[in-house]
Amino acid sequence: MFPSHKRETEVFCQHFQTYDEGFEYGSQMPEWLLRNWSKSKRWLLALFEESIPDIKAYKPKKADSVTLMQAVLEVVEGEADGHGANYGLLMLWASLSNAVPITFWTLAFILSHADIHRTIMEGITSVLGGAGKEKIRVSEDILKKLLLIKWCILEAIRLRAPGVITRKVVKPVRILNYIVPSGDLLMLSPFWLHRNPKYFPEPESFKPERWKEANLEKHTFLDCYMAFGGGKFQCPGRWFALLEIQICIILILYKYDCCLLDPLPKQSPLHVVGVPQPEGQCRIEYKQRHDVCQDPQGPALSGGATPPTTHLIAGLHNG
Repeated sequence: MFPSHKRETEVFCQHFQTYDEGFEYGSQMPEWLLRNWSKSKRWLLALFEESIPDIKAYKPKKADSVTLMQAVLEVVEGEADGHGANYGLLMLWASLSNAVPITFWTLAFILSHADIHRTIMEGITSVLGGAGKEKIRVSEDILKKLLLIKWCILEAIRLRAPGVITRKVVKPVRILNYIVPSGDLLMLSPFWLHRNPKYFPEPESFKPERWKEANLEKHTFLDCYMAFGGGKFQCPGRWFALLEIQICIILILYKYDCCLLDPLPKQSPLHVVGVPQPEGQCRIEYKQRHDVCQDPQGPALSGGATPPTTHLIAGLHNG
């Protein structure tokens, strides 16, 4: 369903970026107040509506398997007839809106810690080889062997968690000596909780090794880790998100030598909902592996002593 030509891809990206940037307001305000956001929403819904028959008809290679979108349509069919496109857009947004910025933050943290970056690259070379040019399929076994990357993702999420998580009180609840009545809103701050040294020693430091203590095999996080919410209403897609981010980072670091051209940026204080964007630009220099990537602040991050003859610059900044 997604565009394959450059111009169509650019149009799709523009509409999705507009939709994503305005979602915090568009989901709670009349659409006529946000014309550009509303226009992009209608464009994306039309794309899904047009694609639903093809999505339903698609036959995966394995006879007993279905795509994620097919599973969603199967669940909502009957109860939400006519709203398949809405659920499709919601799934697309939910799977990317926080995963993309966390992928950026994880890469930025890794590249700003040369020892961690070096260890990860040694692991990738050991598991996948050093060529960086072969097409690879990241299996569950590979993910388990490159567990340090998953620790880095969880640590990046800890340091760049949402400012607040809001819940409506369904029935009166006692907190210490206070009774919070039903109908009120409670706001929890993962940002500050994750910086409490009682639960996270050296809370401002990027220390992925702290995640050795978590039993990730049994799908449990560290105590007081609230990035995905808490209780029975945690983010239902948290493990899918961690999976897609880990695979993405493995593929990037397998294929490219990367280094930061700017210091690790602070997070922007402009948004308190969702993963924060960087306060300023953060450019990354990257080149096909086996070429040298020269760190402007110090020695080369991988092999040799000559900077790359050609490079591309990627940047992410708060718009």
